[in-house]
Parts: sequence; structure tokens; C-alpha cells
Amino acid sequence: MLLVLALVSMGDRGDPLAAQTDAKPSKSTVATPSREPNPTPTPTGPRSVARKPVKVRVTAAVGDSTRMARQLRAATTRYEGREAAFVLTFGQAPEPGDGQAYAREVNKALRKARPDVFTDATTRDFWNGGPSGSADLEIYFYTR
Repeated sequence: MLLVLALVSMGDRGDPLAAQTDAKPSKSTVATPSREPNPTPTPTGPRSVARKPVKVRVTAAVGDSTRMARQLRAATTRYEGREAAFVLTFGQAPEPGDGQAYAREVNKALRKARPDVFTDATTRDFWNGGPSGSADLEIYFYTR
């Protein structure tokens, strides 16, 4: 039985002499420079998400979605033309339920402020203790 296992093991390995001949460099052809500039490579495969978030702070009274949208529009002007993958919003309030509700309001205002950037973004509402009326956002954009 041991002999059979040894033969199977040796038969599974490649030929070391053939591997050495394959490793020898072949004669290369002389490359002629092309006169056309190399085009910029286009990315292939799935999109990825940037690791570093864009951090934004919104300060507005509960229910003041107009002011929220105005602040969000101003804070995200430089990211126009990009698409957000997901947004983590931390609403500040003394109670967790109120903080999450405020974060939900801010996330709705995001879609009003920049529908082209945030329409398909996944949003999550979190609570961050503190006085009511502000939220911290972490916006993760798709890479280009």
C-alpha cells in the first residue's frame, strides 16, 4: 500500500527537466515603437468603494429639511458627478430613538439636496448622544 501511495505521489509531480527547458528565455522579437500614443486604460471589473469617508456635519432644527438640504448641497458641491455607495449618519439626541429619527430626516434631505449623487446610496441611521439638532455623516463614494 505504501508503494502505491509513493508511485501516485511521484506521478502527480511535473517533470523537473521539462520545467527547466520551459524556464529558459525565448528569443524576443525587436519591438518597434508605435507612433500612436497609448490610450488610457479603462477600468474593468466591479466598482469599488473608497476606504476613506467624506465627513460632513449638519446643524438644523428637527423638521427643518430645507436647511438640512441647503447645508448638504453646500458641503457636497465638490463631489458633484460622483456617486455615493453608502452613508452612515449619526443623529445627535439625548435618546437613541430621537437620534435615529433625526438621522433618518438628514438622509431624506440628502436625496433632495443631490439626487444624482445619493439616489441609489444605502443609508444607515445611527444615534450619537448629545444635544438635539445636529448630525455627523460619513459618506463613502465609489472610486472612479
